[in-house]
Amino acid sequence: MGSDQRQIGYLELLRENTSFRRLWLGTVISLFGDWFNTIALYSLILTLSGSEFALGAVFITKMLPWALASPIAGILADRFNRRRLMIISDLLRAVIVLGFLFVDEPSEVFLIYLLTTAQVVLGSVFQPAKSASVPNIVKREHLVTANTIMSATWSILLALGAAAGGFAVEWLGLEAVFILDSLSYIISAWFIYRTVIPQFKYESRETSLIRSAHQEVMDGLRHIKRYPAIRRMATTKAVWAMGGGGLVFLLALLGESVNPEAASVSIGILFAARGVGTGIGPMMVRAWVRDERKWPPIIGTCIVMTGVGYMIAGWMAAVFTASFIVALPVMLAHTAGGANWVFSTVLLQQRVVDQFRGRVFATEWLLVMGMESISIFLASLILELGLLSLVQVVILFGGICAVAGSFWLFLVVPAEKRDHEAGKIPQS
Repeated sequence: MGSDQRQIGYLELLRENTSFRRLWLGTVISLFGDWFNTIALYSLILTLSGSEFALGAVFITKMLPWALASPIAGILADRFNRRRLMIISDLLRAVIVLGFLFVDEPSEVFLIYLLTTAQVVLGSVFQPAKSASVPNIVKREHLVTANTIMSATWSILLALGAAAGGFAVEWLGLEAVFILDSLSYIISAWFIYRTVIPQFKYESRETSLIRSAHQEVMDGLRHIKRYPAIRRMATTKAVWAMGGGGLVFLLALLGESVNPEAASVSIGILFAARGVGTGIGPMMVRAWVRDERKWPPIIGTCIVMTGVGYMIAGWMAAVFTASFIVALPVMLAHTAGGANWVFSTVLLQQRVVDQFRGRVFATEWLLVMGMESISIFLASLILELGLLSLVQVVILFGGICAVAGSFWLFLVVPAEKRDHEAGKIPQS
């Protein structure tokens, strides 16, 4: 995408593109409920177990099953109607989250992990289906705007949902929050039902889905391997997750440590800061940098900045006792992280043809969720064993993120430049 191409405005795209608007509205509703649910889960597990490792296990349960299910989810997104997959995923999740209403004793904590696993497995189908659908309902030159809207929506709903979720847990109770989350999935399904999503026609094989799953997963992996430019973008988020996964988990503990008397509110404030940052970042970079050839060095720099921001947040948490002060470097860290996320997604969408897009995005989620799970496990284990203090672990994982971003800059940026000059960047 050259700098001379006109970028459509955010409101203009939503006003003129009915299908994208409906997909976006469904996302708005379900994300708001999801962030209510997330803060409620963190509060519930800390109340019932009081264990940092148990909280880490919730984070891992939100990611590892997603990672393991991603290859099959990618096949489903390429083989079946993506719109129907998203509707079914929403409706089933609406039922599953009601199961959290029955968890109120320490002996029932295992149900949190079982229900969360079911919820995220269904989410692992929804996400690649949605990501693969966006290029089919918006023009190529509007992809940056569309993905910035989606990212900003995630961010704004994180900010509003996390902050409101913290107060909702305190004022309305956990049961009301879980019911609201269930209703949000039903409303999301209704919006997606009214959306028209064109799709590449899958050429059916004679073998069953299960028998052909291995071959199709390997086809997707070979497609990624065949094009280094695709492989680089498909692994970008996993590079961030080396430190970023643990940092997002540690953010909840920072909130609790800064203000233990109102832990839910404090956690909500820090997660809201995360949301504000991830919303600001993509919009800033979109406004300032239109030429996609300049995006790779920005992406690597953003990974470094995420780590540095959390190192500052860790130090500030040791000095100050107000969550809104610690929220400032958290917001800056995720301003960088949000830009990294959006622009690596857009480049991947531009480089992958429709018939492989679901599997490629599922593979990307496999890598990032797998890496986040490892990062969270190590961070929670270090804390559980008492090897380092909370502040020290935050600074450690901030450093890991910064170092990973530095290596990305050193290895990927020159390769991107060479492939652009040689005309080796694939186009969807």
